Amino acid sequence: MKKLSHFDKEGGVRMVDVTAKPATSRTAVAHAFVRMKRTTLKALRGCKSPKGHPLEIARIAGITAAKRTAELIPLCHPLSLTHVDVRTKLCKNGIELIAETTATGPTGVEMEALVAVAVAALTIYDMCKSLERGMEITDLHLDNKSGGQTGFYVRPRKRGKR
Repeated sequence: MKKLSHFDKEGGVRMVDVTAKPATSRTAVAHAFVRMKRTTLKALRGCKSPKGHPLEIARIAGITAAKRTAELIPLCHPLSLTHVDVRTKLCKNGIELIAETTATGPTGVEMEALVAVAVAALTIYDMCKSLERGMEITDLHLDNKSGGQTGFYVRPRKRGKR
């Protein structure tokens, strides 16, 4: 039977010991969606800010957050990421975000990908809240991961339109 990995036999909280685990190449892809009104999307499409486009700022915020995951999530191991990418896509009712993280090490990069898309989504909210406070951040999930003891994981796809 599977058990929660961040607890010892007595039920105390612990950081997982990965000392004996071999370093392998690991990747993870995470997803989030920021649902918003079409008027907010239209304003984003026409944005000509001298300080940068909100989607590019969100992308950089996500990359930065991935690199700082261990500072945000108490029991995460600090990782030496070899690649982080955050992509944004304007859809008919919001913005789709995809983050990909890569590292070679004894533990996975799923949390780094999830933190990247979450912070990118929050950055979009922050930059657009003057236009719309009712935006929703939805569909935050791990799409897939590879490497490590558990090997490959691919999230089952749901049908639906954005």
